[in-house]
Amino acid sequence: MGSENSGGQGLKQKTIHEAWELAWIFLYLAFFFCSLELYSVLLLKDFHVKYLNFGFAFINALVVAKIILLGEYARIGTKYEQRPLILSAAYKALLFVLLVIAFHLVEELVKRFLRSGHFAGSFAETHINDLVGRAVVVFCTFIPLFAFRELRRVLGDERFKELFFRSGAHVGGEDKR
Repeated sequence: MGSENSGGQGLKQKTIHEAWELAWIFLYLAFFFCSLELYSVLLLKDFHVKYLNFGFAFINALVVAKIILLGEYARIGTKYEQRPLILSAAYKALLFVLLVIAFHLVEELVKRFLRSGHFAGSFAETHINDLVGRAVVVFCTFIPLFAFRELRRVLGDERFKELFFRSGAHVGGEDKR
């Protein structure tokens, strides 16, 4: 959504546009990640474990939102944009989950290198079940996100905003009252 609107806009307008994009994606992801954090807190409460870390959920939401914007800037997932929106959204959700996993693995590699001073055995502590579980949750979170982003791409920003944020809006654009 960043590179499509770069036509005659100045740097200030592009910066504002990208900031809004980041904010909307961040808010969407923060809602889901904080919900999962709350769910974990409630589950662990049954085992008398006190654990609360919403800050981590917010940081993850911000990092993943930035990864999404970078991926969109690199035009990842545009292959199926001419297909039905659900296919395009699912394809992008899958690709961006893989991108997020790649960033996560690089992050783990760097963290372990900083702790131990070498790369050997960096992924030995990586739990594949945890990684797959997180990937499934993020994929399920990404499907509606990319479905709405694809809908907005097809309708255009103004029409999308009109349909979702204005009372009495209709698909044809006419008021049928």
